[in-house]
Amino acid sequence: MSQVVAPQIGFWSATFRGEAASHFRMTDDEEQLRDRAWRFIMPGHEKSMFQGRVSDLAHSRILPVQAQSSAKSDYFNALTSGSYASQVSRYARLAEDANADRLLIGPFRANAMRVVSADKVRMRTAESSPDVAPSQIDPAYARVVENEGLILWVCERVGFRIDSYRHALANLVVEMPSREAIRAERAIMALEAEAGPLCKMPLIGVFGGGAQGSQGDGDKAPVVYKG
Repeated sequence: MSQVVAPQIGFWSATFRGEAASHFRMTDDEEQLRDRAWRFIMPGHEKSMFQGRVSDLAHSRILPVQAQSSAKSDYFNALTSGSYASQVSRYARLAEDANADRLLIGPFRANAMRVVSADKVRMRTAESSPDVAPSQIDPAYARVVENEGLILWVCERVGFRIDSYRHALANLVVEMPSREAIRAERAIMALEAEAGPLCKMPLIGVFGGGAQGSQGDGDKAPVVYKG
């Protein structure tokens, strides 16, 4: 689907579902945040083609986030599908995926921190400047909700990936024990350590009460599913 058409359809779909949706143009950091989020929102293995399509549509907000699979066995099933010469390649792929995720979390977190800082300035200005029209308040707050919701969504999906990797490793060890399991386990542990600061970074708090920008529509449903 066109990168021009999909965001428009996503905007109207999200609005129809009662989610916060802003018509404001995105900043460079906001665009980059969404591009970086795509990696973590998509399934961990490219062979999960159907779930990949669903996740892509959720990323563009055409489908709700709840449409994504929450089955941690998906990655293991994709990892072990098809034929392969040695079990070593399965362990190697698992370690490579975990390491690739780990290396991308830092840049995403730095990007997210810039967006959160800008959103704080956005809401302070929207609430205090007499030059800002009242009609600008709601879309400003909606954009803050979108941004923070995306960060929380990525944090949730990173946690889901870690659970999926651990599920895959345990089942690989049961089915095909190998010394390569040690390398895969270390990669997962390193990913988990890197994910910690991301999920603990300070946010504005629009989903947890005490949020800045309280003049916005607090009844809007989150753009993320937090089970």
